[in-house]
Amino acid sequence: MKIFYAIQATGNGHISRAMELLPHLQEHGQVDLFLSGANSTLALDAPVKYRSKGLSLFYTCKGSLDYFSMIRKIAPLRLKKEVAELPVHKYDLVINDFECITSMACRQKKVPSVNFGHQASFMSNKTPRPVETSRVGEWLLKNYAKASSYVGLHFEQYDDFILPPVIKSEIWNARPTTGGYIAVYLPSYCDCEIKKFFSGLTHYRFHVFSKEVQYTTNHGHLSFIPVNKKAFNDSLVHCDAIICGAGFETPAEALHLNKKIMAMPIKGQYEQKCNAAALEKLGVKILPELPENFHTVFEEWYHHTQPLNIRFPYHASDIIQMMMKKLS
Repeated sequence: MKIFYAIQATGNGHISRAMELLPHLQEHGQVDLFLSGANSTLALDAPVKYRSKGLSLFYTCKGSLDYFSMIRKIAPLRLKKEVAELPVHKYDLVINDFECITSMACRQKKVPSVNFGHQASFMSNKTPRPVETSRVGEWLLKNYAKASSYVGLHFEQYDDFILPPVIKSEIWNARPTTGGYIAVYLPSYCDCEIKKFFSGLTHYRFHVFSKEVQYTTNHGHLSFIPVNKKAFNDSLVHCDAIICGAGFETPAEALHLNKKIMAMPIKGQYEQKCNAAALEKLGVKILPELPENFHTVFEEWYHHTQPLNIRFPYHASDIIQMMMKKLS
């Protein structure tokens, strides 16, 4: 069987998940990869047959989407050409991890496809949403990568087509400890903003994963570390707690490791607000942004919050088997 696997390269979560799933997917046939997007910091450790700048998300320094940069990067003529040239019709199975060019190519050429990933879970109205929903956000989640079938991933099985999160082998096989520091991964905040809000917390050590540094840089109790798969996995496994965005992969792995979590959804990114609603229902501390009294909020959370006792039961190989079964 020939398999076309389209991966969204906006942020690192999609790539991280793809690297874990790929070996198990290859057991079912020859897999050709299409990587679309321009602002991930993780390398995809596998040959990529098709590549596109796609449509990407960009961020300001203060935790929100940079709409000007996003609009400026859109190239309609290039997208039209890529849709026409993408050979999805040559494959027996098209798997789409929330990638719009593949979706448009499949619709244009009348090729069936499966939207497989976290965003697919939002096809169900049973999946948690924030109190204030967004019409635009809902439309994007349900139409950005339309497919003929859907297999979702989420923290809980809110509907019958939703599977558990994919947990990387390094996390699955790890023996977590508490190393006396807090991991921080807030990619929508610049390092200067992190320093501003975390500078007063000198009684704690922080491992801050940053897209701005090329090597580890220490500023007293703050260590700024380049985003690197091994370094981040090690830090997550051995941290006392983590402060992160309200994405999907990182909170899921932190839950699996029974780490205390403080999550901050990226402002303007509706999917993260939905994830925050789901995490809050589980008992995770949610902040809409870094507040001026962050010192007080952090102390309260760190000393009075207990980790959640959640462990996801299925390995990546099981997830692929369950997806294939749903498609058969």
